[in-house]
Amino acid sequence: MGAADKAQSWRYVEEVTPEGAAAAGARSRAVELDVEAVTPGTGALLATLAAAAGARHVVEIGTGAGVSGSWLLAGMPSDGVLTTIDVDVEHQRSARTAFAEAGVPTSRTRTIGGRALEVLPRLANGAYDLVLLDADVADLQLLVEQAGRLLRSGGTLVVPHALWYDQVADPARRDPATTTMRDVVRSLLDDEGWTTSLLPVGTGVLVAVKK
Repeated sequence: MGAADKAQSWRYVEEVTPEGAAAAGARSRAVELDVEAVTPGTGALLATLAAAAGARHVVEIGTGAGVSGSWLLAGMPSDGVLTTIDVDVEHQRSARTAFAEAGVPTSRTRTIGGRALEVLPRLANGAYDLVLLDADVADLQLLVEQAGRLLRSGGTLVVPHALWYDQVADPARRDPATTTMRDVVRSLLDDEGWTTSLLPVGTGVLVAVKK
């Protein structure tokens, strides 16, 4: 398969994936807020992973406008609770709108304002089924360590943008963000405490299950 065929297949994945009204509305608001949202293909993967794990307790770092949270909630059981953390109050307001539009009871979501590295230490060890890290790349390695503490055995860590806009695969790219993402990917792939896969969905998704 040539590069053009692969690019066509990746576009097809994004275009064929139906997106619910709540996530689509959140995507529109993300454009207005100048927030980058996960692609529909990535969102569908999040919903699938949440459903496969029966994830009742989920932590999302980086609320954005609520696109990824809407997808996660769509895959979680009806009694599942999403804790989503972001420094921007406007982002969280948009997310709450998306969750309401999806008919999600307020009891199923918990929005926390603040820097993730300051908030996460207050969360309980081994209490979560899935952790999504969509935050500042500069903090990513420390956030991965926190995720390892928060997740139960068999819990799932998800890192979107793991191919960093096709730059991670290019060894000539040595800027700080690309280097950090490349190092995080490699460290998880090499760590025997995780079962890890790197998927070419959206801008890349790293999925790791804690052993």
